[in-house]
Amino acid sequence: MKNKNTIISTAIAGALLVGISSLPTTAVAGKPGFEKCQGIAKKGMNDCGTSKHSCAGQAAKDGDAEEWVYVPEGTCKKIVGGKVK
Repeated sequence: MKNKNTIISTAIAGALLVGISSLPTTAVAGKPGFEKCQGIAKKGMNDCGTSKHSCAGQAAKDGDAEEWVYVPEGTCKKIVGGKVK
C-alpha cells in the first residue's frame, strides 16, 4: 500500500510540474493603447519597478525622473516633465 501511495504522489507531482513549466514566462510589454510616461508619477503612485525598487506603488517622491505610469498614447508628450520611456 505504501508503494502505491508513493507512485500516485510521484505521478501527481510530475503532472503538476509539467503544467507549471508550460506557463508563459514572458512579461507583457504594456497595455494596448497606452505608453510608459516617466517623471510624472506622484509618491506611491507609480505603475511598476525601477532600478530603485521592484514593485508598483513604491515611488519615494513626486516627479522622480525614473518613476513612470501608463498613460494613453500621445498623452505623455503633452505633460510638463513627462518623457516617453
